[in-house]
Amino acid sequence: MKLKVEFCHHLFKNPLMPASGPLTDKLEQLVFFNDSQVGAIVTKTISVEGARVNKPCIVNKGHGIFNTELWSEKPASVWRHEILEKFHPLKKKPLFISLGYTKKDMETLIPLFNPYADFFEVSTHYNMDELKGLVSTIRQLTDKPFFIKLSPHIQDYIDFVGTAIHYGATGVVAINSVGPTMAIDLRQRKTMIGLKEGQSWMSGAPIKAIALHRVAMIRQAFPEVPIIGCGGVERPEDILEFILAGGQLVQMLSHALIKGTDRYDQIIKKLPTVMEDYDIPSMKSLINTQLSFSNEGLNHYPSIHQEACIKCQWCVKSCPEKALFLDGYIQCKVDLCVSCGLCESRCPVDAIKGVLSC
Repeated sequence: MKLKVEFCHHLFKNPLMPASGPLTDKLEQLVFFNDSQVGAIVTKTISVEGARVNKPCIVNKGHGIFNTELWSEKPASVWRHEILEKFHPLKKKPLFISLGYTKKDMETLIPLFNPYADFFEVSTHYNMDELKGLVSTIRQLTDKPFFIKLSPHIQDYIDFVGTAIHYGATGVVAINSVGPTMAIDLRQRKTMIGLKEGQSWMSGAPIKAIALHRVAMIRQAFPEVPIIGCGGVERPEDILEFILAGGQLVQMLSHALIKGTDRYDQIIKKLPTVMEDYDIPSMKSLINTQLSFSNEGLNHYPSIHQEACIKCQWCVKSCPEKALFLDGYIQCKVDLCVSCGLCESRCPVDAIKGVLSC
């Protein structure tokens, strides 16, 4: 029971699932996730016609994934007859079918896939006027829960989410890839991938902080709306942070593209131990915990617990005021210290307290 999540009248054995993308674009991949430990499955975004994608379209640079992908290159007819009809008898866990993009598309897609979906996830062109008709149409065509996937480029995203909910959406997935961005190959003096002027979209660890803030702000504005967090998940701690911020389920894709799909089961396996380390008895308890926005800290000088200190000197190297130094053990020159908190946040063994926490 520790990892289980009740969500929209479905029981998930844990909150982690793949995000829509290249890892869920064919039958064999859906079967893989069906047999894995993830709590649910999300298909790649399907539209009426298959996408024509310029290749190459996905690269890894640093901790991020850069992509110029569109939706699935397989048309809706292939998804229906060659993938989902075959997968449906095998399905062991909730299935999110991701669809895009227009009201006209939905008039074809929703009836076609309604028999196979437990949930729909909907990517849109994010025009407010189009959103109303799109969401209303989906709600008229299905009684199943559906989620609007939020693009981070929408400035008034609270109003956007409110409009989607008002016209019938169940909840929101936050967030989609960030862009336009650029990945440069210095050796070849060119962009690695890109559309016009080298632009691409980035996902993965670099966008996690943006995604967390979006989830937290949406939760503040809509306390009862179901939210799925997405963007930059790499560790069990990331899942827990998204849930504390306001999500109930969490999606991951880019990290698995970089490190391999076995990372899903590895992260899920570690979750109970990490939860115990942070005194989290269950996912339900964390979902019911309100995130505190108090960030005043203690504003004291850093107190170094010498028994825990491993003398790595990360704090010494990081201190912008050069207030910390090693002389047998880590010491602080209080006349130089400005209580900024960087040293405490950098310590890998939590040996420094007093600025951010006690």
